[in-house]
Amino acid sequence: MPSLTSVVGAATATFSAALVVAPQVLIAPARLTDTADTRSLVRALGVRDVVTGLALMAAPAGRARRTATAARVVCDWTDAVVFPRALAGRGTGGLVAGSAWGWGALALGALLLDERAGR
Repeated sequence: MPSLTSVVGAATATFSAALVVAPQVLIAPARLTDTADTRSLVRALGVRDVVTGLALMAAPAGRARRTATAARVVCDWTDAVVFPRALAGRGTGGLVAGSAWGWGALALGALLLDERAGR
């Protein structure tokens, strides 16, 4: 059975790959203006998150997994703090922040459960 951390990493990498391929997956619900610049920014975030998701999948138990998880959580929780300001006036800041807080919490929770179970 794979670790919960690797399962969260796979989900992160899969969703993030969708952002790279189809940035409208984030642009539309966030009510961003669909421009070449916005698509490029969303794709860059998607690539970042694919990499951190793959790191969660590949990291062995111990320090490497804790480091990969810390990177993932910091990325998500930074997004949760920064993006609502960028989305001010669109009515979507709370949705985006909640999603980012949730993904970070999910990664952290998976790590804690894996370590408790000795995985």
